[in-house]
Amino acid sequence: MTVPGALEVPTAIAMADEAGRFPTAPRYDGFVALGCIIRGETYHFEIVSDQSAAGLMQLGLKGLAIGNGILTTEDEDQAWARARISEGDKGGGAARACMDLIALRKRLRVGLGG
Repeated sequence: MTVPGALEVPTAIAMADEAGRFPTAPRYDGFVALGCIIRGETYHFEIVSDQSAAGLMQLGLKGLAIGNGILTTEDEDQAWARARISEGDKGGGAARACMDLIALRKRLRVGLGG
């Protein structure tokens, strides 16, 4: 799903998780948060960066498996360099982190047997 900005990503994940408790809604094993916050001329960059990360961390501490792929960059060129598969592949890294957390949760639920 798409949201208006990075601050809305944690809210959308929380809403998707909550909706999954209803019988007709899809349930997700994990979430991958993707986005980019590019520094501007004001302090807003720090607020958005800090609060979106804090929101994702709070959801993770509640047991949700979340891979954080929200980039914080100085400019668009830096964002593309971190996003390209041939360079930083931060989106792929976030997806792998989410899968690792899902696997960890499954191991913990069966007593670390695997």
